[in-house]
Amino acid sequence: MIFKGFPYYWGAIATTKCIRAILFVFVPGKNGDKVTLDTCTGWVRHMGRFYESRTYSFLLDTQLSKGNIEVLLLDKKKHPLLKLNEHSPSGTIALDGKSRYYLRWEFRSASGKCKLQW
Repeated sequence: MIFKGFPYYWGAIATTKCIRAILFVFVPGKNGDKVTLDTCTGWVRHMGRFYESRTYSFLLDTQLSKGNIEVLLLDKKKHPLLKLNEHSPSGTIALDGKSRYYLRWEFRSASGKCKLQW
């Protein structure tokens, strides 16, 4: 299955994606995201909800049988602020609660489960 640039809305969060996968389940949440996938390549981007101005700690828990996953925290102009992957699974950054941020998940032939918490 191929999904290209198809926006959908979950809890007033706009999400865009361009993926090719046998199985793809993406669940964005208030304090984290969860993904279950099989043979997935592509990307998903959604607006992150960070209502408080404070320092946030991000932790990426990957349980992959194959492939790679990378998560980028982007500013409102979509410039990268933080990059997480299996080699660098955690990071801390101060965010402004009034600004807009995006989370971009990038998948490269990935199968398994992963979770991002903040």
